[in-house]
Amino acid sequence: MNRREWMALTASAAFAPVAWPRAAGAQRRAKIPRVGIIDDAPVWNSFRQALREAGYVDGQTIAFEYRVADGKPEGLAAAAAELARLPVDVIAVYGTPAGRAAKAATTTVPIVAISVGDPVRAGLVQNLAHPGGNVTGNTILGADLSPKRLQLLKEMIPALSRVAFLWNPDNESNVVMRDELRAAAPGLGLDLITAEARGPGDFAQAFQTILNERADAVLTTNDFVHQRNIGLILEFTTRNRLPGMFQTRDNVVAGGLLSYGASFAELFRHGASYVQKILQGTKPEDLPVRQPERFELIINLKTAKAFGLKIAESFLLRADEVIE
Repeated sequence: MNRREWMALTASAAFAPVAWPRAAGAQRRAKIPRVGIIDDAPVWNSFRQALREAGYVDGQTIAFEYRVADGKPEGLAAAAAELARLPVDVIAVYGTPAGRAAKAATTTVPIVAISVGDPVRAGLVQNLAHPGGNVTGNTILGADLSPKRLQLLKEMIPALSRVAFLWNPDNESNVVMRDELRAAAPGLGLDLITAEARGPGDFAQAFQTILNERADAVLTTNDFVHQRNIGLILEFTTRNRLPGMFQTRDNVVAGGLLSYGASFAELFRHGASYVQKILQGTKPEDLPVRQPERFELIINLKTAKAFGLKIAESFLLRADEVIE
């Protein structure tokens, strides 16, 4: 090959397409963070909205993996184990049972537990300021507020003497609440009745127990199974004209008499902020478990009138919101 032929060959090669190896990112779709959610429900809307506001677009910059357990212990264990095996980058759960199931399923995948009654007693964290391990989140302070809810019921209805506590024995936080209520009831001149409901099939018997024991009012929880069946509970209290003390505003808007507790929307938005921090590299052990800063007293005056209850003006003035 002479010099002229060699130069022509070199020039053609310089302008020919080159089959460079593709970068790994171009060979497959860019990885986006995945967040596992157990038992999706309307209460998660605030969580997703907060992430959208932070710039996370579902299907583009974040993906959600949903698993259904219906609040059942065996279902929660299976759902958490499946999310851990995928694995997802964060598991977000609502309530104590789901938090315990997630912690049992993994010690490495970060877990954000939202609206937990007492995360320390439930064994989810070492302490609130320094959670340790892979679990953090926020607490609704359910057990600590239970005596206060009982007191508010008594103040609203001075003639009250027998209060039923509708609870789920499979929920560790509910067990703590029951113990707190048992300790507080005598000091308020009240007899406490307990009615158990672990699943949808247990409510009929629980309601019958409440009626048989001649309860004057019903105190409820935020247990997932109970919230999923809140329509049954509200129908029961309305039909039997039983004043109900709930923990969230949504239950009162739906027809319950009154509620006292933290804002669910705020709890779920805070949970989303912790998920964002974890996705950005913060470890769960460095995120203190957050406690609510304020509590809302919500009264449904329409329900009170339907029950024939006369609420003192001084009590109504203490409410953060009166629904008429």
